[in-house]
Amino acid sequence: MDKILSLPLPAIGITVVLAWGLYRLLQVGRRHPKMPPGPPTLPIIGNLHQIPATGLYKKFKEWGDEYNGIFSLKFGPKTFIVLYDRKAIHDLLPYANHFSHLLRVTSLIYDLLETPDDFYKHFRRVTSSIACILVYGHRGPTYENFWGHFGEALEPGANPPLDEIPLLKHIPARFAPWKRRAQEAGQAMHAIWTEARRLVDQRRALGDRRNSLADRLLDEYDEKGSPMSKHAIDQLFGELVEGGAETTSSSMLTLMFCLARNPWVQKKAWEEIDAICGPDRMPQWADFDKLPYVNAIIKEGMRWRPAVATGIPRRVAADDWYEGMFIPKDSTIFIPIYAIQHSERDGYGDPNEFNPDRYEGFTKLANDYAGSADYTQRDHYGYGSGRKMCPGIHLAERNQWRIAAKVLWAFEIQEPTDPITGKVLHLDPNAYTEGLLHAPLPYKAVFKPRSKAHIETIRKEYASAIKTLKQWE
Repeated sequence: MDKILSLPLPAIGITVVLAWGLYRLLQVGRRHPKMPPGPPTLPIIGNLHQIPATGLYKKFKEWGDEYNGIFSLKFGPKTFIVLYDRKAIHDLLPYANHFSHLLRVTSLIYDLLETPDDFYKHFRRVTSSIACILVYGHRGPTYENFWGHFGEALEPGANPPLDEIPLLKHIPARFAPWKRRAQEAGQAMHAIWTEARRLVDQRRALGDRRNSLADRLLDEYDEKGSPMSKHAIDQLFGELVEGGAETTSSSMLTLMFCLARNPWVQKKAWEEIDAICGPDRMPQWADFDKLPYVNAIIKEGMRWRPAVATGIPRRVAADDWYEGMFIPKDSTIFIPIYAIQHSERDGYGDPNEFNPDRYEGFTKLANDYAGSADYTQRDHYGYGSGRKMCPGIHLAERNQWRIAAKVLWAFEIQEPTDPITGKVLHLDPNAYTEGLLHAPLPYKAVFKPRSKAHIETIRKEYASAIKTLKQWE
């Protein structure tokens, strides 16, 4: 003790500072005792070692069940709060209170009739084409056409949390595969969006002005000047197409996948559709109120395998408390969409089964339920929640209904069979991409026309639709 006391004051000071620094370093990654519970942390790294490279959406459900709702994660000094609780989502994320689409869906039905084996491309093309008409004023008549497809996706969990640990940004690309992948994706998107703008400018230079977002904004900027750089405008247009096309096509491919695996759902839908339409006309948006089961099928598809399984993260603006739990400023908030929609604790009985009957009585669109004051009546969280939910909810929901109603009217969708044995080759419900955007891996299905009368109606309506669609080429 005397020897310690006899140390020079500078040495004592340095020892205290080092001890304090070590103590503070060891606190990094620790969870505040008042925060929501979560898996045990390690000093400095917190829960980083427990984040899977893929399948984060399933891990969210596992942790949510283990910690009975809201839980927290630590990524170094940063905090992540996962709202595995519908009431918490409602309480913490308050809400702020085209004819070409129909023709494109008619074109889809015709393509499914003529080349059913290419259905995977057809669904991707039709959603991209609708988005491109709205944004650029051009449609994609085929999947191979420039306007026929956009998109690449990355997954949270497969990449390190660069925003939370900025030091990782300084790692050279040759040692950082996530950085190389991000750069390659960025370069690919930049090239596509730049070419799209070039084609729009080329058309406009010939005096061809169209009813699209690009034409409206560029006309305004030509007159008043642009508040954005050309690069920023190109990015804006491209991201709008990306968000509007890829999510909807992923959802529709999931829906076709589920319908093929559940023929009983199709039979129930046919009874409803045939009573209204018969074989002589396709369903129209005016039939929405008369076809509630089709609406339930859309909702169940969005619940069973949401396109964005982990949701889009947000950041807390100020320290907050919720039911006795501390939520620090700058925490990242996750709505674990897949997890909460497969939660038995929230009333989703047999959550892995595709069963539209669970939505009996839900006769409105998702946007109507998203703003409801009663969180127990929320249908699903496929579009997110709160003021920053997907801005395309109205368009996406209506497009999905139009596509599903017409496909169900026109076809019987079947799982493939072995050409030699004739046995059914059952589709694998786990064969999905593991990106930020979830879609079934390319699969085979049979689209069988329901009758000759249906075929005649498809051909007649397509002949009329294709004349009008030429204005977007």
